[in-house]
Amino acid sequence: MSQYQDQAIETARQYYNSEDADNFYFHVWGGEDLHVGIYEDDEESIFDASRRTVQRMAAKLQGLGPDSYVLDVGAGYGGSARYLAHTYGCRVVALNLSERENERGRQMNKEQGVDHLVEIVDGAFEDIPYADGTFDFVWSQDAILHSGDRSRVMSEIARVLKPGGELVFTDPMQVDNCPEGVLQPIYDRIHLATMGSPGFYREELRKNGMTELEFDDNSSQLPRHYGRVHKELERREPQLDGLVSQAYIDRMKKGLQHWVEGGNSGYLTWGIFHFRKG
Repeated sequence: MSQYQDQAIETARQYYNSEDADNFYFHVWGGEDLHVGIYEDDEESIFDASRRTVQRMAAKLQGLGPDSYVLDVGAGYGGSARYLAHTYGCRVVALNLSERENERGRQMNKEQGVDHLVEIVDGAFEDIPYADGTFDFVWSQDAILHSGDRSRVMSEIARVLKPGGELVFTDPMQVDNCPEGVLQPIYDRIHLATMGSPGFYREELRKNGMTELEFDDNSSQLPRHYGRVHKELERREPQLDGLVSQAYIDRMKKGLQHWVEGGNSGYLTWGIFHFRKG
């Protein structure tokens, strides 16, 4: 990998390993799921809406069950992996680059009695440490945007899928015709020069032998989610004293607002992509 790609991985690792980020995501975002939720109303809990996203994604995978072997790339605390293990009895590898998040995840695996089904692995999705054709399903939620080489991530995902295997993922994306420069505050926030777009993912996966089955467009949920997190952060701010620095909270509020503005402007899109290999 190039120096830029290595730097992107290290930047993401350092961010998610920081005490501020870990405590923010664990206490404010719900502690299980670190991704965009699908809300039924603006007051719904982040946990419930985030879990609805997981449920909707899982329902798209036909044949998911005890014989399934699933890879979750960029798995955060492993909440989706535990849901899949609890609900479908499948084995899941949760690949994630933050050692701090992974330690929390392993502890929750034990507490919830699924450590025999969910294996949390330290690693980056630009170099997935498994052989070709290992997994029946690959899963990812709002993680691939952090990569400095999304093309490589797509090829790695296709490589480790079995023939006929399926990929389901979400990612905050810029629209295909996004004007140059309008999303710069968000690029700065994620420390990268670009974001993926639906057209980018479709083309990269097509080149890797993947067939699109569906794009379940839920773009309106993106600004709704970040606005909901902003509101929850303000509500819980007094409880975060000593856990999360004020400087981090102030930066997070500003960053969340950029996501809300980008989504409401129509320059961002989000939804559930579903592909099959072959």
